[in-house]
Amino acid sequence: MSTLVLVILLIVLVALVVVVARFSFRTIPQANAGIVERFGRYHRTLHPGLHVVVPFVDRVHPLIDLREQVVSFPPQPVITRDNLVVGIDTVIYFQVTDAKAATYEVANYITAVEQLTVTTLRNVVGGMDLETVLTSRDQINTELRRELDEATGKWGIRVGRVELKAIEPPSSIQDSMEKQMRADRDKRAAILSAEGNKQSAILNAEGERQAAVLKARGESEAVVLRAEAEAKAQAARARGQAEAITTVFRAIHEGNPDQRLLAYQYMQMLPQIAQGDANKVWIVPSEIGKALEGIGGLVSSIGGQAAATPPAAPAAPVPPPRPMPEPAAPSALAGNSGTGPQFDPPVGRHASFEGWLTGGGGPVDHGAVGDGEGGPVPRAGHAGTSPFDDDPSLV
Repeated sequence: MSTLVLVILLIVLVALVVVVARFSFRTIPQANAGIVERFGRYHRTLHPGLHVVVPFVDRVHPLIDLREQVVSFPPQPVITRDNLVVGIDTVIYFQVTDAKAATYEVANYITAVEQLTVTTLRNVVGGMDLETVLTSRDQINTELRRELDEATGKWGIRVGRVELKAIEPPSSIQDSMEKQMRADRDKRAAILSAEGNKQSAILNAEGERQAAVLKARGESEAVVLRAEAEAKAQAARARGQAEAITTVFRAIHEGNPDQRLLAYQYMQMLPQIAQGDANKVWIVPSEIGKALEGIGGLVSSIGGQAAATPPAAPAAPVPPPRPMPEPAAPSALAGNSGTGPQFDPPVGRHASFEGWLTGGGGPVDHGAVGDGEGGPVPRAGHAGTSPFDDDPSLV
């Protein structure tokens, strides 16, 4: 019986030792603090590490987290200066710096911070209108943090930041704000569109003006160039015609043509005068009849001389060609047909057109070629002037 009692007592003693050891040693984690009370009074603060307390004498309060905490409070109705009720959702960042003050100065520091935030927020926002509240979040945050930090300092709490997470005006105000914002944006869009159209019109006008200026300048330069080219072409044609006339004039006088060649050329050019589709009426010169009579007399005279000549007679020696008169000065070639001086001074009268061709006839200007045979040389002038000289087409 005594042995059983001893065993029971030993077991109780071991259990007591274990319980005492369990409550005598406390380990405090990092960033935490413990408040120890002895006989109901504050005794000390347990910092991170291993500590020994007296069981059944010292009581350790629940550990206090010393890290910065983030607490989000539900939206709180706040009345602005213009009597609008808005819901403001706040977020507070705070940290316990004194575990003793957070334990003994306030019953529940989280609830205290929440209520203090609501009252301070109403005081700050109540002096602002809705537009200022919506556009002055930084100002509200700064004022809230300053007020809360001053009030919670004696609680051993430091407020780091206060943020307004959401500001919700009434539904009617939201609709009005949306309409106002839409109207403002439509106004800005219309202004930007008008400015864009204005700039576009200005740029188009400047482009058209520059294009017109460049076009006019190009046309002016083109007209000047065409005029210069036309002037050069006319000058070149004039020089060519002058050189051609000079060459023809020199060739005529260097070739020393006689009157028979000139008359022959004149007769050859008569058919060409009548050519062309535009020639509806052709007037035959009055001199053409006399010229044809002279040619007919020439042919009959040559035929009569051939008949009178004996066939057995030896051919007479061909007399040397009669020298042509010297060509007149160039100024004498400018006379009009039918007037002016004669081709050659009269040498003698011949009985046929042959005498006129050989240059032995009388005056050429509307006079008899021989003894009443033939007529005046058409368009004949003074010496050096002939149809060949008057008309360049006869060259």
